[in-house]
Amino acid sequence: MSTSTLTGPPAPAPADRAPGGPVTARRSRGPRGVLWLSWRQSRLSVWMMTVSAILAVVLLIVLHFLIQDRTGLLERTGCDGVDWTLECRDRYRRLETLTWIFANGLQPAVAAVPVLLGAFLGGPLLAQEYERGTLRLVLAQSVGPARWLAARLAVPGAVVLLLSSVLAGLTSWVWWSDILYSRAAFEPPFRGFTYPVLGVVPVAWPLFGLALGVLVGQLLRRTVAAVLASGVAMALAHAGMIALRPHLWPAVVEVQSRRPNLGGFYQPTNAWLLDQGAVLADGTRMTDADCSNAIEVCNAAPASWGRYHPVSHFIPIQLVEAGILLALTVVIVAVVFRRFTRAAI
Repeated sequence: MSTSTLTGPPAPAPADRAPGGPVTARRSRGPRGVLWLSWRQSRLSVWMMTVSAILAVVLLIVLHFLIQDRTGLLERTGCDGVDWTLECRDRYRRLETLTWIFANGLQPAVAAVPVLLGAFLGGPLLAQEYERGTLRLVLAQSVGPARWLAARLAVPGAVVLLLSSVLAGLTSWVWWSDILYSRAAFEPPFRGFTYPVLGVVPVAWPLFGLALGVLVGQLLRRTVAAVLASGVAMALAHAGMIALRPHLWPAVVEVQSRRPNLGGFYQPTNAWLLDQGAVLADGTRMTDADCSNAIEVCNAAPASWGRYHPVSHFIPIQLVEAGILLALTVVIVAVVFRRFTRAAI
């Protein structure tokens, strides 16, 4: 049997090779290798995050212009007095509805993003690879574990960083320009769902949530369990930070003349009041809890005291919190890399 029978007829020369000339490799456009693989694995989550972010961005921009239009209409029609007409009251209610949508609709939704990312993006990211057994197949190729993991985390991490930055910038812009000084809303910066959507904190929390979810998924190696445990872990992390937040920056303690008609201590505008009470004639300080058992004594006190964070503490507290979250994110990612490269798959 001849050699030509086994091998078949000679294959035609490639289009990019001249007869008798060297073969030139074709260069593919776009990401290749592990980055391309990571994009293929993450594209559904990336598209879902992108579409959700675009919808939120459009809603925020529309709300901004609607609030500006309603506010200008109130000013142009003279609806600034106390004795409003029915028409003025109707216009005011429309403005109030718009600010309610931002305060009670968009703010809670944006504040929930880190928990959702940790549960549904970070948790399954490695857990499903372990559960399906695809991780062994990938690492059997000519790709080191550290390189594969870096690419696997880079794509969702970059998308989360970009989208959370855009969303945080827009929510801060709308709150600062339309909500803070609005006549139809009172949303001080330290309020429950307001604080987590302003400044740099809404950028740090999603990155931390993604990293924490990845670590939980690596430990559990089961997708459903990782999703549930990541959500619980993020909720506990939020609860812990809420308890820690008042102590991230030294609070101001102030003593002032007691004003019974104003309820005791009078806090500055937009301040975060942590504690208050009465100062007796001998200098003894009693908290509100103490005063509940000695109402007459506190009512006769000559002064009141209060411990609070003024609005000027908002940025320092945000920077400290974001720094803690980013430091924890780096530590978690380092632990994930160490376990992944040194432990048995």
